[in-house]
Amino acid sequence: MLQLCSNLHFSNKISKRTWTFLFILFILAFFTTLHHHQNAAATHKSSNFYLDTFLSSATNYTLATYLRHLTLHPHLAGTTPSLHTAIYVKSHFQSLNLKTHVTNYTVLLSYPLFSSVTLHFPNGSVLALTLSEPGFSSSTGIVKPYHAYSPSGSAYGKPCFLNYGREKDYITVSAHGVKVMGCIGIVRRGGGLSRNEVVEKAAVRGVKAVLMFTEGDDDQFAGGVERGTVMGGLGDPLSPGWGGVENGEKLKVDDPLVMQRFPSIHSLPISMMSAERILTLLEGAEMPYEWRKSMKCSTSGRLGPGPIMLNFTYQGERKIATVHNVFAVVKGSEEPDRFVLLGNHRDAWTYGAVDPNSGTAALLDIARRYALLMRLGWNPRRTIIFCSWDAEEFGMIGSTEWVEQNLLNLGSKSVAYLNVDCAVQGPGFFPSTTPQFDNLLTEITKKVTDPDSEGMTVYERWTASNRGIKIQRLSGVDSDFSPFLHHAGVPSVDLYYGRDFPVYHTAFDSYNWMVNFGDPFFQRHVAAVWGLLALRLAEDPILPFNFLPYATELQDYTRILSDLLEGSSISLRPITAATQELAAAAKETLEEAKKLKEDEAMDQHTALKRRILNDRLMFAERGFLDAEGLQGRPWFKHMVYGPRNDGESELDFFPGIANAISKSSGGLNSGEQNAAIQHEIWRIARAIQRAAHALKGELT
Repeated sequence: MLQLCSNLHFSNKISKRTWTFLFILFILAFFTTLHHHQNAAATHKSSNFYLDTFLSSATNYTLATYLRHLTLHPHLAGTTPSLHTAIYVKSHFQSLNLKTHVTNYTVLLSYPLFSSVTLHFPNGSVLALTLSEPGFSSSTGIVKPYHAYSPSGSAYGKPCFLNYGREKDYITVSAHGVKVMGCIGIVRRGGGLSRNEVVEKAAVRGVKAVLMFTEGDDDQFAGGVERGTVMGGLGDPLSPGWGGVENGEKLKVDDPLVMQRFPSIHSLPISMMSAERILTLLEGAEMPYEWRKSMKCSTSGRLGPGPIMLNFTYQGERKIATVHNVFAVVKGSEEPDRFVLLGNHRDAWTYGAVDPNSGTAALLDIARRYALLMRLGWNPRRTIIFCSWDAEEFGMIGSTEWVEQNLLNLGSKSVAYLNVDCAVQGPGFFPSTTPQFDNLLTEITKKVTDPDSEGMTVYERWTASNRGIKIQRLSGVDSDFSPFLHHAGVPSVDLYYGRDFPVYHTAFDSYNWMVNFGDPFFQRHVAAVWGLLALRLAEDPILPFNFLPYATELQDYTRILSDLLEGSSISLRPITAATQELAAAAKETLEEAKKLKEDEAMDQHTALKRRILNDRLMFAERGFLDAEGLQGRPWFKHMVYGPRNDGESELDFFPGIANAISKSSGGLNSGEQNAAIQHEIWRIARAIQRAAHALKGELT
């Protein structure tokens, strides 16, 4: 260094100053580097400390207490007890010193006034069918079993068993010589159809009314009745596409846009016991063997119609009610304009111990544990928002109105939406996600102890039960993730413990059922996958999204489509090429993320590069949206995941293609069929390309 200074031909005085200056720069650089390494180590250490604290701070007693409070009374949306649960959740958030607010909407809800079903026998005798549930009087505040938004009216006709009410079921019934026009249809729940689809298909065939029942294996709950909505679509029917705020625009109830959301014929839910009273009396054509074999309730083995007659009456009211969404916000310290949202709905048809308040209790507990971390000095990098939705049971109304009102901010700032509805239904882990979460979810389940298997992680139990990793996708419209993913294009997750439970939407879905059957020791509630997912998404400097599984999934879908369309002139090359482009962008993004993770620099330039990469990872999902939406259902914008017009379609992906294929069997000629399907293929290819371009962050 001295030799270098002497070669500069400066005076000795200047050379010494230069040496001193260079030496000081060297010392500064050394200590700065050391400081960065210490900071990185400290950050890693503190991050692990907070993760460990989060995992160790769960208590079964706390979760049980939350659930007990939430389920003291039935709390149907729009009622006073439902408001009380909103106040309870708000008070809990406030007690944790979280920034809390409530957003209200005025929406159209539906309630029962009167219902009856009587059996009229050929000998003139009459029997009133029991429509209430045993052991629950009107004084309990439990709403009578009903279908929300069913039209009021009466029907008189012979009963006829229609199995699940699918297209192929009507074909089978017709093949057995049964004419369903003018009958009252008896339908069992299942078969992949929503309640709305069941009733609409029955109306098309001239069925006068529909009675639906749910089968179960447990005789002690055979008297339970599954309530539900028969409205089509999501959100408040009076404000389609915009938030239903007070004093905002409202369509009239008799507006055609509103009326098309409601079925044209009446329907009621009944218990399996009541269904047996009817089915054991049917005569007429013999029931197909496959149907008889799969049924869990007693029948005569006949389809009907008759010989008994049913007199059906339902009277309901539709009225404007106020619903309440409750929020708590943990503001991010470095990226406060990037949102990680955890959501669960709070309203229930009855007590709601499983659906939805097992999830509400978990949400409250995660908030408690995050507040503990904050008292220990933690602040997330990104903003975390706890969302407690109202009126989900009527058609995801609370969440849909909020998404519609905040669409621009959500589209530009949301990292992810993490949903839990029925957090605990029984044993087993059942996740559904968009595919960029696959690797992260797998990694997290390796860190969480399985609540039902001593010495095993959730991952080990999960893979053992499924012979590998099994992650469902989110094409269904069955919880609050739908407006976020299908309308706003926000990457989404939906988590469950347990698959099905026998008291779904019945009066038996109570705290007592949970402590006796669902989760007696509240050990499944404490599984922390939900909370850890949010922590990683809020804390990781580089968002932990991997789009290679997305590309792989799209390739698998294309192969299935290829088999389905074999022999036609339809080309899948547009989707294949677009998927290859997405796969290439995903690989490039992973390499870029790897380099940035290895770069421990703390300067503004590196922070900006991370921010730019994160934005690309966040926005890629939005690329799958199409402004025109699905044919016939334009509110649903997602081209890869979304509802099919025909619930019987073999495809649970690419809803536009599924709809075109289903429609093609309805009378289009071959050329029109192929053109309609090919057009949807091009639309999907363009959506995949948009996602790839967003991931690359480059213009064409």
